[in-house]
Formats: sequence, structure tokens, C-alpha cells
Amino acid sequence: MFARKEGFSVMQIPRFPLLFLFLILPLSFLAQSGIHQVIRGNVVDKESRTGITGAVVRLYKDSALVTGTTTDEKGYYRLGEVLLGKYTLKVNYSSYGAVTIPNILVNSAKEVILNVEMESSAKEMKEVVVTATGHPGEVMNEMATVSSRTFSVEEASRYAGSRDDPARMASNYAGVQGADDSRNDIVVRGNSPLGVLWRLEGVDIPNPNHFAIAGTTGGPVSMLNTKMLENSDFFTGAFPAEFGNSIAGVFDLRMRNGNNEKDEFTAQLGFLGTELTGEGPISKSSGSSFLVAYRYSTLQLFQFMHIQIGTSAVPQYQDGSFKLNFPLKGGGNLSFFGMGGASDINIKVSSYTSPAQDLYGDSNRDQFFGSATGVVGAAYSKSLSTTAFLKIILAASISDSYAKHELVYRSPSYALDSVIPKMGYRYTEMKYSLNFFLNKKFNSHTSMKAGMTNDLYTFNMIDSNYNENTYRFVNRWNYVGATLLLQPYAQLKYKPSDNFVTTFGLHGQYLTLNGSESVDPRAGAKYLINDKQSLSFGLGLHSQMMPTYVYFYHQQDANGNYIYNPDGSYYMHNLNVGFMHSAQAVVAYDYYIKKGTHLKLETYYQHLYDVPIEKKSSAFSMLNQGVGFSRFFPDTLVNKGTGENYGLELTLEKFFDKSFFFMLTGSLFNSTYVGSDGITRNTDFNGIYAANLLVGKEFRITEKSRLSTGMKITMAGGHRFTPIDTAATRISSDVQYIDSKTNSLQLKDYFRLDIKINYTMNTHKLTHEIGLDLVNVLNTKNVLALTYDRDLVGKVANPVVDTYQLGFLPLFYYRVDF
Repeated sequence: MFARKEGFSVMQIPRFPLLFLFLILPLSFLAQSGIHQVIRGNVVDKESRTGITGAVVRLYKDSALVTGTTTDEKGYYRLGEVLLGKYTLKVNYSSYGAVTIPNILVNSAKEVILNVEMESSAKEMKEVVVTATGHPGEVMNEMATVSSRTFSVEEASRYAGSRDDPARMASNYAGVQGADDSRNDIVVRGNSPLGVLWRLEGVDIPNPNHFAIAGTTGGPVSMLNTKMLENSDFFTGAFPAEFGNSIAGVFDLRMRNGNNEKDEFTAQLGFLGTELTGEGPISKSSGSSFLVAYRYSTLQLFQFMHIQIGTSAVPQYQDGSFKLNFPLKGGGNLSFFGMGGASDINIKVSSYTSPAQDLYGDSNRDQFFGSATGVVGAAYSKSLSTTAFLKIILAASISDSYAKHELVYRSPSYALDSVIPKMGYRYTEMKYSLNFFLNKKFNSHTSMKAGMTNDLYTFNMIDSNYNENTYRFVNRWNYVGATLLLQPYAQLKYKPSDNFVTTFGLHGQYLTLNGSESVDPRAGAKYLINDKQSLSFGLGLHSQMMPTYVYFYHQQDANGNYIYNPDGSYYMHNLNVGFMHSAQAVVAYDYYIKKGTHLKLETYYQHLYDVPIEKKSSAFSMLNQGVGFSRFFPDTLVNKGTGENYGLELTLEKFFDKSFFFMLTGSLFNSTYVGSDGITRNTDFNGIYAANLLVGKEFRITEKSRLSTGMKITMAGGHRFTPIDTAATRISSDVQYIDSKTNSLQLKDYFRLDIKINYTMNTHKLTHEIGLDLVNVLNTKNVLALTYDRDLVGKVANPVVDTYQLGFLPLFYYRVDF
């Protein structure tokens, strides 16, 4: 399921029988008829967050009106006695654009809570109902005009191969690719995954994945529990001014509130974890609620029960998340939230009695690796008036990773000779955040959002590595310190008519560590040609700092000795490297062919400059880093590199309606860079093309049970790679590459077919769901990389072998809501 590079290795997981899929199917005949449920929520103004009194809420099933109501003085509504099934909710209010929410699934175990944000019309109308309806998938952020999309929890669970993971789900969108089947790193428009920003509840958070290597944004298993999330936004370029320290893409995730009227629970047993989620009221009178979730590695449970899973190196992980919400008197709200997890794996090659057949990576070392990530915070929000909204967020986060490597020496007969310590490190990074923003609606035409993100980083980094030339251990990192990253922003939206909207913004960025600063203007516009077609564009500058550990790397002289400052401290030669920048332009065309079906074309251009490259002549560029389980160790860096990304993207999509959906996405792109040697090269991620086809169909088995099926086909050009210098590698403990031929070769094209099957059955107070995600059904051998196999040295002429992506992998789960 995982692959490795320098950091650690994880073995492929064996298969499980499909019999489990049919264990509870007979229970469908026990399902009871006439089960009712509740749909309720809050309708608010999108900018001021004040409740809208008297909004008309209607519920439809197959275009037929089922029931309706109006919101109370605080904007709340309630629809009771709703039979199980799928519905559409429509909300209307004078001088506001109507809102339509399709495909609302009502099950027996849990109430449906739908909060609705309405945007005022540019027309000054008091008694005329605006009937223009928003389309599915449109972004919630009112300042975004291009390269953005809202995704739901249902999407993350509906797409085959997505594994309830927001990043893997996003890899289905046009312009987005996965970098490695065993991880959820994503490549956005040819940019390195380093450029992806994760934001949760308004706070920029560390890498939210298990087995996270310092400086990366992905990992094998996500810590994010989609059951904790509400609809969230994803951006692929030219994003609004409130987002900074990113040049590739942004996940803007929101946690939902727990049910504040009744207790509800979910238990799930699955291949990727055994988990329990609970929610309910803290005080029914005040409307306060809790929402908590915990997950433990199922593979580790199997190990505890002495169930053989085909490998002794078992990935161990656990994670949890929570949100406590407290409505306050006077229209304020106070919430507390948190998310975190820990993971580790130990791979002892020295214990093997024969070469391992299922081990990805180095066979000459024992590897011990672990990581932990956590974030906790408090958020206070209040509608200051019917036209103003304030939010203040205080949070703290930690990112911790550690590793130890020991070189294993064997005789020609594979007998163990000796085990010698090679390397050990621990990086601990803490961050304290104080963020705030103010939304102000001046009138129906003009609104503004202004705020500031303030992050205080503290570091404790230590690394010791055995130098084979000097026969001693040396510290590559030994740093304790702190820095501030300050990011003020302001953005204005002007809507002269309901058919035309413009946005303007400024984002500032200042790093106290070395005085790096940037002021990035942003702008966008969207024009509705008619109720089916629109044109939009976005422009902007974007800036990003390097992975923090790179700033504190110690410089060596030609003999491998480290250089010291006059005060005796290590000389950190990359401490003063500045931000890298990206100038981006996007033009988009949307055509809603018919209800629920649309065609979208986007073309973009990105010029990257001030990219960190090595001072000496080489092919190194920061644009190629940030993938896999490896850190990187650059020489002295300077902000003189450049890069260029451009492409054309297509999306043809039918949103889930009448028990069917499909999505076809395609991208043609080019991604190049220039290093300090002055040569223009392909980036690692320049595969030229990528395409996805997703199809899903739902079948009603009985009145209270259904079977859902889905399929995904992915095709993409292979990533670029650099040939291995076999002669240099033979005398080194690490793999050496031919720098002058960086990215001169390309892997074979990628192909994968995934299938998803899940069955849902409702009883009086329980909802059962069992599912099977069949990843790489055809067991296609996609090449991940070329590696140097030391066990083949002396046995074959060329010990460089193909390392493959995931083979066939069945993932099952059983879930019950109650």
C-alpha cells in the first residue's frame, strides 16, 4: 500500500476475501417501512452571517413538492416527518439569489442538518423573488472566480479509488494528478506538491497525513476524517487574497457542528482503520453540541490478534478529531476544535533470512520511522450588525518526525555480518496562530473581507549522519529557534449587476527569520452570458517560503567538514533564501448544458521566478522536491531559478441525479524549469497529459436499501526521471544520480482501473453500510521509479530495476450509524 525512498519503507498489503461483502445482505428483508426523519438547519446571509427571517424552504422529491416551511426570527427551519430517500431542498428570499441543494440523502439513523448561505442580489428589490439558481459544485468562497470548486463528503465517498480522502478525491479534477499510488501527494498544474496549502477551520495546518516526512504535504493515510467535515473548497490557481504561502493549490476545510438535539453515533471497521464517531447536545437549551472521532489502525489490531497479514513491518497509526460548539447570547458563537494523529513503522532488514520480495526500497538498512501531527484551536465569531461579521481564531499546532537508519552488511551467502548505525534525526516544529478577519457588506453591490494571519514558529531540529569518508558522525542539523510569518490581506467584491462580478485583493507576506517580504495583488471577474453560460478570469501573484528545515541545514567544506560561524555556531548557508513567486493567469468558460450537467474549459499560464536553485552549476530546483518519503539536502541556494507551467483543462460532468453521475476530466500541459546550469528541463511532474473517467450508478434494492457502484479509469503521461550513476552508487551508501541528465527520461504512461461497490440498508434506528473499494482491478504494473538493488550487484550487469506502483488492492469497510 505504501512505497518508500530515503525516509522509510512500507510493504504492500495482502488481499482479503470478498465474502465479507455479503454478510449482511439478508438483513435488508428486515428493513421496516414508514420510517421518518428530520431535515433542519439555519439560513444566513453569506457575508454578515446573520440569520434570514422568513426565507421560504421547500423540499422536493422527483420535482414534486413534499413539504415546506419558513425560517424563524433567527433563520432556523425544520422539516419533520420526512420519509427516507433522496430529496432536493430549495430556499428563496426576496432580494437574495435562490439556493438549490440536490441529492439530499435521508437515512434512518441520523437527522439531516443543512445550513444555507444566501447571497444578496445586486438589484435593489424588496418584494421580487430572485429565481436565479446556483449550480452544483460552485465554490462557497464569494471572492473566487476561477479554478475553484466546492466538494462534499458524499463526493469523497462516492468516487472509486478515493478512499474517503480529500486529496485522493481532488486528484480526479482537471489539472490535478496523484504523484504516487501509495501516497496522496497531488500535483496541481505541474507544480510540486510542496505548493499545496492545507487550511482547517481558518488555520493553516501542518501536513495532515500519517507517516509525514518534513517538508511534504502528503502521505500514505490521511488523518482527516470526512465524517467530521462539511462542504469545503478546493483551489487550483489564482486563488483569493486571503490565502498565502502557497503557489499550487489550497484545501480550505471546514468542520461541521455536531447535532445539538439528539445523540448520534457511527462505528466503522475497515482495512484502513477501526473508528468510532459520536455527536450530540452538550446543552439542549443553549444549542451547544459536541462532535468527536477516533480511529485506530486495523492492521495493528490484526497483529495484536496474531492474524498473519503477509509482512512483519506493520504500519501503526491512530488519529482523532473533535469540535465543541457553543452559541452565545447576542448572536456570537464560540467553538473549540482539534485534529491529530501519530504513526510509526519499523523495518528490520537485518532479521530477514532471505531477500524480501515485497520490500520497496533499500535492502541494505534497518529503518525506524515515526511522525505525529496535531492542531487545537478556539474560534469566536459574531455578527456585529446585519452588514458586518467578525471572526477571531487562536490555535496551536505541532509537527514531529523522527527516524533512525542502520546499515546492514551481509556475506555473499546472505548471512548477517554486522549492523552499523548510519543516521538519526528528529524535527519538531510548533506553530502558534492568531488569525482574524472582518466581513463588511456596504450595499448589495459592494462587500469587503480583510484580515491577518499571524504564525509564530518554534523549531527544535537535530540530525546526525555517519560520514564514510571521515569515519565519524556529524550534525547536519542542530537548531533551536523561532520565527514569525505575518500575512495581512484585504479583498473587495464589486457586483454592478447579477450578471457580472469583480474581485480585487492584496496579500502581504513577511518572514522575520530573514526579512523576506512580498506584496501580491490578485484580481478576478465573472460574467454570466445567460443562465447557462459564463466567462471568468483570474490574475495574481503568489509567494511561498521553503520547507522550514531547509533554512537550517549546515554547510560543509570540500572535505565534508562543517563550517562554523565566528561565535562557534554552525553556518546555515540557506538561512537567507527568500520567497519563491508565481505569476498566474486563468481564463475559464462554463456551459451548463442541461440541469445537473456542465462543460468547463480552463486555460492557464504560470511564470515562476525567484525559485531556489543551487549557487553552483547544477540541475537542482525546488520545483522538483516534495514527493515521497525523502528529505533533500541541497547545497547553497539562491533565488535565481525560473519555471513555466501552461495548459488546457476540460471537465464534462453530470452531477449525481436520478441515481447516476459521471465526470470526464482531461488536461494537456507543459511544465519546465531552469536551474543554475542555465538549461531548460522538464520538471519531475511534466507528464504532458492526464485524463480521468468516473461513472457511478445507484440501484434501489428495496424501499429501504440500495446498492451503489462506481468505476474510475485514469490515464496519464509518465513522470520524468534521472538515470542512476551506478559506478558512484556502488561505492556510496546512498543512490547517486547523473546530474547532467536530470529528467532526460520518462516513465511509461500510467493506467489504472478502480471499482467501488457499497450496499446500504436502513432499519428502524440503524443504517448499515458495507463497501468494497477495488484499487487497480487489472493489477496493472505502473512503474513508480528506477531503483538500485544492491542484492543484484555482481549477479547481473545492471542492478537498476523497476519499482512498481500499487498492484491490485481490495479495501473493505463496514459501517453502522445509530
